[in-house]
Amino acid sequence: MAIENLHARARRDLLVVQARQAIRKGSKSFAAASRLFDRETRERVWMLYAWCRACDDLADAQDMGGALGPQEDAASRLATIRARTALAFAGEASGDPAFDALGLLATETPITPEMANDVIEGFALDAKEWRPRSEADMLRYCYHVAGAVGVMMAAVMGVPAIEDETLDAACDLGLAFQLSNIVRDVWEDDAAGRCYLPVEWLVEADIPPGEITKPHYRHALVPMVARACELARGYEASARVGAARLRFRQRWAVLSAANIYGAIGREVERLGAHAWDRRVHTSRVAKLGHVGRGFVQALRAPAPVRRPGPGRRELSAMAKR
Repeated sequence: MAIENLHARARRDLLVVQARQAIRKGSKSFAAASRLFDRETRERVWMLYAWCRACDDLADAQDMGGALGPQEDAASRLATIRARTALAFAGEASGDPAFDALGLLATETPITPEMANDVIEGFALDAKEWRPRSEADMLRYCYHVAGAVGVMMAAVMGVPAIEDETLDAACDLGLAFQLSNIVRDVWEDDAAGRCYLPVEWLVEADIPPGEITKPHYRHALVPMVARACELARGYEASARVGAARLRFRQRWAVLSAANIYGAIGREVERLGAHAWDRRVHTSRVAKLGHVGRGFVQALRAPAPVRRPGPGRRELSAMAKR
């Protein structure tokens, strides 16, 4: 029995090391915020990130979020994600340490296959070359690729499934993050043949299909960015209220991440038509400032706010219609 425990411990340690390498390479922002967690939570967050990163790389045929590879075999790659995730939850070796880490998390935390499947549905939308027609469609996409990840993150932090309001807030923060991603990455997404701004918004701005990055349409994009950023601020404010239910170190980490990622959307909005001259990012010094503000914010109780749009349950239900 003691030998088995040693083997299990060694296996976990190796998965943690590999997951830490993944978050260091894949996201400096999340890596910075993760340091604020206690050790156990931090390691679990790394392992969840590793699974998300592996899924994203498989779905887009890329390496650590780099340039997209050939997209012809998207359905096969999606099937691989589903199969390896199913093996992980079944407690079987998947052949990929990131998926094995998910399997380990399933034994330590209240994450479920249903939560993971909600995330995978975002990759399925991309595999079908799906595009949002309405604001609700855009938020549905944000839910699957980020809001559902927020729900898993809360579960990894030990939030039980019965704490609906806390899970709703975790989803809201994911929605805010993804809205910031969408406005920052308009040029990169267009180069990959994708657009996550709603078709209805583009029609209102008289931007023809496939011409969103033409220089003479830059100024027409500015009001759309402001609209998306207003939504992001609303969801972020809602998430901050929910974060007050977390333990202090968890709350500090979550609020720091909200500050770091929220700064991206605010900078894109501030730059206006010049937002895509270069990729907006947050400097190391700025990250430290956001972490410091997160500490102060974690000591205060935020005022209640209204969510600016549909929440976790409504967005999840859209996929089932």
